[in-house]
Amino acid sequence: MADEEPHGIRIHLDHLLAARGMTLTELSAQVGITVVNLSVLKNGRAKAIRFSTLSRICEVLECQPGDLITHDPTEPSQGRPA
Repeated sequence: MADEEPHGIRIHLDHLLAARGMTLTELSAQVGITVVNLSVLKNGRAKAIRFSTLSRICEVLECQPGDLITHDPTEPSQGRPA
């Protein structure tokens, strides 16, 4: 994906789901967005997230945005050289 800018944003959705024994499909049904869109987010390919979606994910997973998203400027996005 040559048009992506490098960034250090990390999404921890897989860890949160595992810790809660929840599948992506279950989260999708409770949040009200498609499994495909959640998968894009989970795999770090999302370019943006609506605050309403972030809020709903946090409500369902009983977490804070910082539990779901962190920033590590020392790690550029996957597939891009440093």
